[in-house]
Amino acid sequence: MPKALFVLDDTIREWVYPDPVYESIGGLVDVFAPPQTPFAIQQTPEVLHDAEILFSSWSCPTLDADLLAHAPNLKMVFYGAGSIKRVVSDEFWNRGIRITHAANANGVIVAQFTLGQIILSLKGMWAHIHNTTTQRTFSQRRGHPGLSHTRVGIIGLGLIGRHVYDLLKPFDVDILVYDPYVDEETAAELDVCLVDLDTLFAECHVVSLHAPWTPDTEGMICGSHFESMLPNATFINTARGALVREGEMISVLQQRSDISALLDVTYPEPPPTDSPLFDLPNVILTPHIAGAIEKNETRTMGEAMMSELRRYLNNEPLQWEVTEAQLATMA
Repeated sequence: MPKALFVLDDTIREWVYPDPVYESIGGLVDVFAPPQTPFAIQQTPEVLHDAEILFSSWSCPTLDADLLAHAPNLKMVFYGAGSIKRVVSDEFWNRGIRITHAANANGVIVAQFTLGQIILSLKGMWAHIHNTTTQRTFSQRRGHPGLSHTRVGIIGLGLIGRHVYDLLKPFDVDILVYDPYVDEETAAELDVCLVDLDTLFAECHVVSLHAPWTPDTEGMICGSHFESMLPNATFINTARGALVREGEMISVLQQRSDISALLDVTYPEPPPTDSPLFDLPNVILTPHIAGAIEKNETRTMGEAMMSELRRYLNNEPLQWEVTEAQLATMA
């Protein structure tokens, strides 16, 4: 049996690889040492020497040249979380080490969260809650589009964006998509209506952001996009706060009380305590909860890694392996 080691904080191990999952993995590989925290690995890196396989998640140390020098037998990393950018290094790729991750399992959960927000936004939930609590009566405000014959915009058709798209298809909504990496042929296969970013903001009742944070996408959403939004429209961000020019967004939200912003991410995160985002009545802030939260949801990511392990042991293609080339366009 291949020798395997878990490297992550104890609490995260309990969330992502709870005992039933941990023990099931232990029946497939030789977990030759107790789970190691990142601090323990830095103190005694020689424990890595025999490991062919690493299991980790959030809190995984960067697998750089110094650390990998102590892991000559490492071939495969199962990363039970989303983005691997902080985990890998040039030495990692140069060594030909493989890595798979649980971004898809987490993406399903983000998409479900987003669907709920989209439905409630189309019903005008946020404005009605504010009006009811401040006016202490049932508001007669109208103008929200509802869930039929409306348009929803998706920015980014990666893992999460596609899940959102699939979840929306049964509803009576038109879905517009902006993603410069999706060509017309792929769009036709997916039956996706591609538009430019300006059109998407100007024509959709809800705009949901799912693009990765890269040099090309940083600050891609600016004040003019919010200015162009339809009356009573909603902007949802479960991606990364740095994709939005926050100051410009705030200026428009201060002027247009009819539009709403649902922000599960900000930049920085959390915002400074004096940020207007905390006070604007048309802003809903949540503390980065769209993705998997402890413990039932996070367990699905460990289960996804166990499924990938079975494929690895059977010499089957991995479903969620990430290559160095793919990483350039991922979050």
